[in-house]
Amino acid sequence: MSKDIRIRKGLDIKLVGEAEKNTVGATKSNVYAIKPDDFHGVIPKVIAKQGTEVKAGEPIFQSKSNETVLFPSPVSGEIVEIVRGAKRKILAFKILADKEQQYADFGIKDVNAMNGDEVKTHLLSSGCWPFIKQRPYDVIANPEVAPKAIFVSGYTTAPLAADSDYVLSGKENELQAAVTALSKLTSGEVHVSVGKNGDSPLKGLNNVTLHTVSGPHPAGNVSVQISKVDPINKGEVVWVVNPQDLLIIGELLLTGKFNAERTVALVGSCVKKPRYYTTKIGAEVSTIVYDSGVTDESNIRIISGDVLTGENVKPDGYLGYYHNTLSVIPEGNDYELFGWNKPIFNKISPSRALTFSWLFPNKKYDLNTNTNGEHRAFVVTGNYEGVFPFDIYPLQLLKACAVNDLDAMEQLGMYEIAPEDFALTEFICVSKQPHQQMIREGLDLMLKEIG
Repeated sequence: MSKDIRIRKGLDIKLVGEAEKNTVGATKSNVYAIKPDDFHGVIPKVIAKQGTEVKAGEPIFQSKSNETVLFPSPVSGEIVEIVRGAKRKILAFKILADKEQQYADFGIKDVNAMNGDEVKTHLLSSGCWPFIKQRPYDVIANPEVAPKAIFVSGYTTAPLAADSDYVLSGKENELQAAVTALSKLTSGEVHVSVGKNGDSPLKGLNNVTLHTVSGPHPAGNVSVQISKVDPINKGEVVWVVNPQDLLIIGELLLTGKFNAERTVALVGSCVKKPRYYTTKIGAEVSTIVYDSGVTDESNIRIISGDVLTGENVKPDGYLGYYHNTLSVIPEGNDYELFGWNKPIFNKISPSRALTFSWLFPNKKYDLNTNTNGEHRAFVVTGNYEGVFPFDIYPLQLLKACAVNDLDAMEQLGMYEIAPEDFALTEFICVSKQPHQQMIREGLDLMLKEIG
């Protein structure tokens, strides 16, 4: 069974600095860090204290609300520091990596012979469960609630995001083992989406329902695909897994090792040699960014993730747990005189008022982080609907989140969306409102009050 998903509403943000399809090994990081903030809603309970020696795959902390959900070390080494912030909140676990890596042995598994409970137990005990997230609420999946379906999006449309077709190439065995295991966890289907014109390794998998996707960003967002294939109603749960996380799950099943390897795209206009790097989750970003060289070191922003949804990290920061892109763009600390009242040729805009990006749909732009305006009250322009492909009123939903109106949030489709789905509306917002933050706070409120 195959189904086409065609998205017409959206906006492709074409930027300079796309990664060349050339993969090199990153400089080995001395220290790796796992940040509990990467797992939204999780309060960590320490397992490996400072000074503990761990192998790759051994747990370093667990979720306080569900102690079966373990979070493993990406490398073997010593826990050298547990960084704490205000009120002793744990900000990061830092691991000094061994020169020779040692892996915890979880045993080789025959996926076809396993049942759903055995797969679930194995993924929980090996620390692979955090790779499975759920809708609604965009949090780590609750292992006690079975999903009606599982979705994997192999179509990337975010600006300069790593090309899934390229990074998954040659990994068919791991992908097949992972999706076979996932198919045991649901009574529904495992939906896999690929680009209509791409040559994805995901196309030849068994035990999946394949969909081909076309259209501008956010067509690659899994929430968009869920809304077109199997929309979420109140009381229903759908699980979501990223394609590169499938590789880690698949390799665990085939070899018994938790190998937290990532193929990361280093991109952006400030990078001299944009390309792909092989590294591990939690690596120091400096081992990747400065290997290729950057322009004007004092005036750049390093983003773990894509430019719309990623996290601002310092040069001594660490790769996010779910990220496979490092974006380096100019810091927007300059100001234009009368920038609001003159023709604009070097920026992207969905409007045709004094802007001309619509005349050059394939032009690539060198954009910085300047918001070109200050935070102000919501202005009703009708622009959001043009880049928002859901059957939802985005402005009304944002206002419901702002005033904590739970009834309105439910009625307006809050169960279907994640913060990343509002990245484009935030990008074009003339009011400079933090849409993704508002949606995240609204989802947290619903999770707390409704569950």
